[in-house]
Amino acid sequence: MPKVRRIKKGEPSYGVKKFVATGTHKGKPYTVRFGDAKAEIKRDNVKRRKAFRDRHNCSNPGPPNKARFHACRLWSKKPVSKIAK
Repeated sequence: MPKVRRIKKGEPSYGVKKFVATGTHKGKPYTVRFGDAKAEIKRDNVKRRKAFRDRHNCSNPGPPNKARFHACRLWSKKPVSKIAK
């Protein structure tokens, strides 16, 4: 499973993006930076979570080298602390 973590100060995209995911897909390494750093997500609100998942087609998130795949994982019921280290 790909590794997802918060972007640390001094890294590329710090202050612009919130998370970075790294891994391999079909034998090729990838790095995806995603999520608005200034936005507060309210994924614990059931209506907001459902709207996000419907809007982004999270029932079919696509390959793991795309930001949508990781955003959909973060907007699941599983706590963010279990997904992003």
